[in-house]
Amino acid sequence: MARTIIMIHGMMGGGWYWANYKSYFEGKGYHCITPTLRFHDMDPNGTPDPALGTTSLLDYASDLIQEIEKLDQKTIIMGHSMGGLLTQIVGSQVPAEALVLLTPASPAGINILKPSVVRTFLSSQLRWGFWRKPMRLTLKEATYSMLQLFTPEEQREIYDKYVYESGRAAFEMGFWFFDRKKASRVDESKITCPMLVVAGALDKITPRSVVQKVAEKYRHVSTYKLFDNHSHWVVSEPGWEEIADYVSSWLEQVLPVSK
Repeated sequence: MARTIIMIHGMMGGGWYWANYKSYFEGKGYHCITPTLRFHDMDPNGTPDPALGTTSLLDYASDLIQEIEKLDQKTIIMGHSMGGLLTQIVGSQVPAEALVLLTPASPAGINILKPSVVRTFLSSQLRWGFWRKPMRLTLKEATYSMLQLFTPEEQREIYDKYVYESGRAAFEMGFWFFDRKKASRVDESKITCPMLVVAGALDKITPRSVVQKVAEKYRHVSTYKLFDNHSHWVVSEPGWEEIADYVSSWLEQVLPVSK
């Protein structure tokens, strides 16, 4: 039976942005599932559902757990950016074969408010009540923090696919110390499967120093890998194959041969 990889997208994204990884890993014999998070299946030029603004990380995680529990096997859970944090949350609640965190957002207990991160979310943070409203980065913020390795034309093409994100989820990640529900908290002792944590040295939205602390939190199971020539959008930025190759090799090393 083919192993299954659940690929969880990040903020403002959708299952669409896993196209390269899905094709790559299906070519390796994996079955890949690329769910789109709640309220993200919308026209990027449309009006977001008002309920998106107050959607919690816990809502996203609950949806993902329900989908995973429908499967009749343990899965590999792979997440990028906010999807990397959701991978940690979900992975602490359901059995998994392995967890792969690609330039992940960090859980409660790790300070992410570095200057580059504050700059990235500045336009959103200056809106009073952002924590209960749908939000989206500006093109300038997105190119600064995530898409700097693409050409201007490619940056525009990707940005035009971005949808709105939950202000609540952004608050739970960035201002976890004010969140009474501690939605981004993860009990590291609940994660017992192998974990790969990937950082990009040029990443400004999930800086390498923060991602390294994520790996240290799970040091009992984690492998940390830094890619010097990569930024945040490792799912499709130039040279993404280098990272996919590394992930594939790591999975082959840590997982038993499937029957």
